Amino acid sequence: MVVEMEVNNGENTTNNWVPIMKKLHMNVIGEKMKKIPKLTCRTIWRVGKEDPRRVIHSLKVGISLTLVSLLYLMDPLFKGFGSNAIWAVMTVVVVLEFTAGATLCKGLNRGLGTLLAGSLAFLIEYVATKTGHVFRAIFIGAALFFIGATATYMRFIPYIKKNYDYGVVIFLLTFNLITVSSYRVDNVLKIAHERFYTIAIGCGVCLLMSLLIFPNWSGEDLHNFTAAKFEGLAKSIEACVNEYFSDEEQQKTKENSSDLEDPIYNGYKTVLDSKSFDETLALYASWEPRHSRHCYRFPWQQYVKLGNVLRHFGYTIVALHGCLQTEIQTPRSVRAMFKDPCIRLSGEVAKALKELGDSIRYRRHCSPEILSDHLHEALHDLNKAIKSQPKLFIGSKNNTNKLTLATVVSKGQSGALNSRRVSLSSVKTDTSALLDWKSKLRGGSSTTHENLKLRPTLSKIAITSLEFSEALPFAAFASLLVEIVARLDLVIEEVEELGRIAHFKEYNDDDEHHVVVEIDKKNSKPLPSQLPTQDSGD
Repeated sequence: MVVEMEVNNGENTTNNWVPIMKKLHMNVIGEKMKKIPKLTCRTIWRVGKEDPRRVIHSLKVGISLTLVSLLYLMDPLFKGFGSNAIWAVMTVVVVLEFTAGATLCKGLNRGLGTLLAGSLAFLIEYVATKTGHVFRAIFIGAALFFIGATATYMRFIPYIKKNYDYGVVIFLLTFNLITVSSYRVDNVLKIAHERFYTIAIGCGVCLLMSLLIFPNWSGEDLHNFTAAKFEGLAKSIEACVNEYFSDEEQQKTKENSSDLEDPIYNGYKTVLDSKSFDETLALYASWEPRHSRHCYRFPWQQYVKLGNVLRHFGYTIVALHGCLQTEIQTPRSVRAMFKDPCIRLSGEVAKALKELGDSIRYRRHCSPEILSDHLHEALHDLNKAIKSQPKLFIGSKNNTNKLTLATVVSKGQSGALNSRRVSLSSVKTDTSALLDWKSKLRGGSSTTHENLKLRPTLSKIAITSLEFSEALPFAAFASLLVEIVARLDLVIEEVEELGRIAHFKEYNDDDEHHVVVEIDKKNSKPLPSQLPTQDSGD
């Protein structure tokens, strides 16, 4: 009886906990549901605030859909086009893109593909009607096979795939619809005309909205995006060098602030991931009309080449950033000896990058003093500071043999410390001690599983015990910093080439002064460098 009562009490307790847990679960779900409207409104506001053009584009799409829907809603227009008016709505949904170049590319591809497919389909239909009913079906099937296979193979040609892939797809779709329908429908010519007219109306509405009403140019986006890359790389270099020479307290404070994103990574991330984006914008920009005051063709592909040079420049910054996360670090007391020249050098490089970005943004040539004497002085000071500490890089003859101590510790952990006495003076060099320790571990029959587990740790102790390895990580950091200065020449050459081909205006000191005055007049709002960094959604 007692056992049965205990079991029943346990079952009652379990049954009592079930509704409590369900209630708690429902409360959690209810709290999350209450936060959904607030989070949705905040997301909608943030997306529109990042780029107000998104709001304008959404309104343009809504107006375009309303206009083409009149072909279906108004009786006089519906009698003229019939149910084919729905093709105009489909065209607006598919063709109308964010930028004018993208809309032109898709609109002209769609129109050209439809026109060629309709012409070829009527030619096939004309030849097929001259034959018998049985041979007509065979001829249409053979034409579908030959045209479909040929058009699909042409999509693999790089030039066609890059510029006219969407047009080939529309060609295949339209050709098959018209050709197959012509076998069962008598008035296929009338249906094709109506569909072509409705598609043309849809494309016309899209081009009208894209080119005349608050147009967004792909070329301008590519131009501004390229100029912004220089500022991001400049911020990455400055932040990387400042973090490398920061104090331990500042480092701990940054590690604890997990809510903030890494400014170093954010600076070069956009540059490294911009290859496909640059090529797409350059392609769409090549379709756009010459809307600027200049009549010559703008070299959009030169922006792609500049992007490739900047991407290789960014790889060096990635390696520089990796020096901050290596396992073996130079002591901060040693870093402090080279802090001032490195920070000066990074500041001069960042200054040069910002000048290059401004020259592209304002379409003017670079300043003749972009590689100023301050940059060369900073390089000279860094070289002088490194040469003043030769013992840090070539080692000292009277250094303490810490590797032998590591060997003693390893023997003590294996249980042979009491039986094997090792004299520090008996070992001549770190290298000989390391080789002797490795040979004993390989040839000794008493090596246990615990010794094998200690090998990675002991090898790390052996590496860190070498005196020159304390300065070796900084030597890698300094060499990468000098490599950045060397690659800066390649970036300057590419920017100058872009300015020559694009006919940038000559550099004038008054232009720079005018830009500074314009920025000072807008101090009512924070400068772009003071705003929080946000990723672009386009």
